[in-house]
Amino acid sequence: MTDKDFLKQAKKYSEPFCITDGKKFKLKQIDPAETLGLSAEDKLKAKDALECGVELLTKLQDKLYAHDRWAVLLIFQAMDAAGKDGAIKHVMSGVNPQGCEVTSFKAPSAEELDHDYLWRCAKRLPERGRIGVFNRSYYEETLVVRVHPEYLASQRLPDTQTKKRAKQDGQKDFWKQRFDDINNFERYLTNNGIVILKFFLHVSKEEQEQRFLARIDDPAKNWKFSMKDVNEREHWDDYMHAYEQTVRHTATEYAPWYVVPADAKWFTRLVVASAIVQRLSALDLSYPKLSTDELEELQAAKQALLAASDTTN
Repeated sequence: MTDKDFLKQAKKYSEPFCITDGKKFKLKQIDPAETLGLSAEDKLKAKDALECGVELLTKLQDKLYAHDRWAVLLIFQAMDAAGKDGAIKHVMSGVNPQGCEVTSFKAPSAEELDHDYLWRCAKRLPERGRIGVFNRSYYEETLVVRVHPEYLASQRLPDTQTKKRAKQDGQKDFWKQRFDDINNFERYLTNNGIVILKFFLHVSKEEQEQRFLARIDDPAKNWKFSMKDVNEREHWDDYMHAYEQTVRHTATEYAPWYVVPADAKWFTRLVVASAIVQRLSALDLSYPKLSTDELEELQAAKQALLAASDTTN
C-alpha cells in the first residue's frame, strides 16, 4: 500500500468518529463494537494497513521536526482497560523518540494541587517540531472530578459557593465554566501552532469486564489490575454522562474529539493512526529550503572535503 493509498483509507476510517461540533452529540451514536464492516477475518489486513500508517507517520514526524513550525498534542482519555497504552505503543512505534514525549497524568500531587488544574499539563506541552502525547490530561477535571466532586475539596478553590453548586445533581454553571476555560486554552494553543487531536477510546462495560478478568487470570498482567478499577465500574453511567457532556462542550473545529470504538483493539489502533496521519498530512509539511548563500556554503564544504580526501590518498 502506498502512502497515497493509505491516506485515502485514513479518511474512511477516521472521519466517521470525528466530532467537531458536539452540540447534538450523544454517546449512543458510537457503538463500542463498531468496525465499519471489517470482521475478525480482516484483522491481518487491518494490521498491514496500520503498519503503512506507522511508516507514513514516521516520515511526517521527520518533516514536522525539520519544519519546526508546528507542534502536535495527542490527548487520550478512556475508561480503564480501554487500550490507551496499547494504542499509544503501536501507533507511535515508528516515531523518533527525540521528537516525541509521552506523559501519563496520575492523581495530582500536593504541588500540583497548589496550582490551577491546567498547570501540570501546560508544563508538558510539546515544543515546535515535536509530538506530545498525554495519557489522560486536564480532561480528568471534567470526568473523574465530575463523577467524584468530593475531589474538589483538595483543590481548595476560593469560591466555596461554586464548589457547593458543583456537588449538586444537575448543576451546570461550574462545569460550563471549566468547559469554557478548556476551550479558551485550546484555542490559545492552536493560535500558537499546536495541533490538538483528542481521542476517547470508547469501550463497552462488557468488554471491560472481559479484559479485567484476563488481567486476573494472566500472572503477567496481574500488576495491571486494581480493585479501584472494579469499584469505579459502579459509577459507569455517571462516567458515560461525563464523557458525553465533555465531548458535547469541547469538540471544536480547532480541537476535535475522536470517539473511537474500543472493543476491537486492532480497529481502535487503525482509527487512531488514520486520524493522526490525515491531520499531519493536511499541514503541508516540508523540509526547509536553503538560501543561495547556504547552498554555496554546502558546495564549498563539499569541495573542501574532497580536496582533503585527495590529499590523504
